[in-house]
Parts: sequence; structure tokens; C-alpha cells
Amino acid sequence: MNIHEYQAKQLLKSYGCPVSDGRVVLKAEDAKTAAGELDGPLWVVKSQIHAGGRGKGKFKEPEAGEKGGVRLAKSVAEAAELARQMLGKTLVTHQTGPAGKQVNRIYIEDGSDISRELYLALLVDRGSSRVSVVCSTEGGMDIEEVAAHTPEKILTLTIDPAVGYMPFHGRRVAFALGLEGGQVKQMTQILGNMYRAFMDKDMEMLEINPLIVMTDGNLKLLDAKVGFDNNALYRHQDIMELRDTTEEDPKELEASKFDLNYIALDGEIGCMVNGAGLAMATMDIIKLYGAEPANFLDVGGGATKEKVTEAFKIITSDPNVKGILVNIFGGIMRCDIIAEGVIAAVKEVGLTVPLVVRLEGTNVELGKEIIKNSGLNVIAADNLADGAQKIVKAVKG
Repeated sequence: MNIHEYQAKQLLKSYGCPVSDGRVVLKAEDAKTAAGELDGPLWVVKSQIHAGGRGKGKFKEPEAGEKGGVRLAKSVAEAAELARQMLGKTLVTHQTGPAGKQVNRIYIEDGSDISRELYLALLVDRGSSRVSVVCSTEGGMDIEEVAAHTPEKILTLTIDPAVGYMPFHGRRVAFALGLEGGQVKQMTQILGNMYRAFMDKDMEMLEINPLIVMTDGNLKLLDAKVGFDNNALYRHQDIMELRDTTEEDPKELEASKFDLNYIALDGEIGCMVNGAGLAMATMDIIKLYGAEPANFLDVGGGATKEKVTEAFKIITSDPNVKGILVNIFGGIMRCDIIAEGVIAAVKEVGLTVPLVVRLEGTNVELGKEIIKNSGLNVIAADNLADGAQKIVKAVKG
């Protein structure tokens, strides 16, 4: 689960991290009051969406202007006008895709006198099963660009969970970033507070880009991007309350209500599979035969007829889907349950695209018999390769 920048900053501030003073605006008429509560003389007006690259983004609507989703104002009136221009408009960045995201919240904060921009992040490193600290002197840039062109400017170190954060971690980061004097002590404290927040709240990503050195020599977190481990949210009601469902894909949101693991993609072949590994293999083989998957969907090992029906509804609600491949290996999951779910779903929502079903495992013959006797126009497949070839051929002609 992701949260907005202003929410991330409020959370980090509670852990003692230095951030700018700011106000969130949901309605244009409140922007002037919000800006007036800040000191100035410079105000920063920021679009709040769950995507990076806002400053370089472009609005679809001409009336929003062409200055991107992060703008500077030199008066309260100007800050209010910029907020009015951006609220309700669609911002397109390199992370949103061409559809963009609607800006429903604006964050107005005090400007900062910047001397240097740095990069700092905490991430879960699956390779080492530890929390990694990633830092770079190239703040304000996409870290992917830095990694591609100047990888030597990135330092990565891991923190042993048995020991936890130690001051030497902060000093090593400080020296790598070229900090000196009192800045080293500040960095040691900031990173320690960030690590504590990361562990306490079960984060999976905490990115500060940029971390700035101000002209007075002090450090400040100028931006913040935070993501949480969905599997741990049950023990963080305070974090759950920060969820903005308008930023989430409606299909993914609907899937979560039925405990379905669904991720929307950009392809044309919808996939319904049981098991994450088999779902990944299914997407790979679709690409191998020349098409693109429209989703990742794992119905789980204990799916019911109702869950399968809902999964089918979610797939067919995607207008990009031109064909569907059902690939089930019945171990815990019984093939006859899947067959009954598919038939119930087709009868309820209709079938306007080709459907290929591959079943294998527990009660496979019964499952095939149910589909065969359903009277539906379903293409049977003998194995995964056969199923992928048939659905790609059906879609591509």
C-alpha cells in the first residue's frame, strides 16, 4: 500500500525527521487559507498522486498549464491560483502511463533554500533478506537513470537485523554523500529515525528524493515516498486509515475484497491461474508465443466457486482483454470447482471473447466433463503450451 507525500512527511515528522511545514488542500476554495498559514516568502504547490516524476509531468488539460505537477509561488494568491489550476486535472508522468492520474489533493508547503540535493532510501533487499540503505550524491534525479549511467555514484549497504541500526551506518552514508561537520551527526540521527519508522510500520520502501542540504548547512527531507507491506497492514490500523482508494486500480481494489491476488497489466490476454509461480509461468509463455498478458491473477489454492466467479468478472471488466486463458493445476484446488465457477461466471456476465481452459490435477476429468456438457463455446487445452498457443491464435487470428 502506498500513501501520499504529505502523509509520509507527517509520519516521518512524528519520528523526529526534519520536513517542511505544509498544508493539504482538498478543495480549491481552501487553498488561500492554507497558504496563508505558512510563512513564505516562497510556497511550493505539489500535486498529490501515487506516482513519481510529478515535477516533470504534464497535465492533459490545457487550462492546468504546462509547468508540471510541482510549482513555485511567490505569494499566497499565486499559490492558491496554482492549486485551483491543478485540482481535478489529470497529471501524466513516466510512472502513471499515458492515462495519467487525477489530482484530488494538493500539498502546499514552505519553500527551502537548497544548496545540494542528495538521494536516500531504505528498501527490503530480498537477496540478502535484510533492509538495504541506498544513497547517492545525485539527488533530484531518477535513481534508475543514475544506476544506468553513473552506477559508481550509488552506495548500497545492508543492516543486519540481529544488530539493527548502528551509528556507523549513518556515518558511512554521511561520508559517501560528502557531508561534514555537524551534518554527519544530523545524518546519523535522521537515518536512525528513518530505520525505526521503517521497522515499526512494516514498510517495504522509504525513499527520500531529494534529501537536501540547505544553505544554512542543515539537512531536510524535501520529498518522501513510502510503501507498506500489505501482508502486515492488519496490525497497523493507523496506516490503513491513510489509504486512498481513488489512487488504486478499481479492478485490483475489487479483487482485494475477495482475497484475490490481482495486478492489472497492459496486454490483451486475461489470465486466471491458481498459484503465483504458475501465474508467472503462464504470463511468460503467453509472451513467448507473441502476445501480452492483461493481468496477473492468482485465485489461490482454496478458491471457492464464488471466488472464481468474481475473478472471471474482474478479468472481463477490463476493456483491453481480447481473450482469456484459464490455467489450473488442481492440487489443493479441485478442477471441478474451477469448472463450475467459470461456467457460473460466463452465464452471469456473458462471453464475448475467446476462452481457453486448461485443467490438470484433482478431479480433472470431472472438471473437463462439466465444461464439455455446459454448451459454452470454450476451447479445451491439453497442456500449458497448447493453451497458450490456442489463446494467442484465437486473439491474433
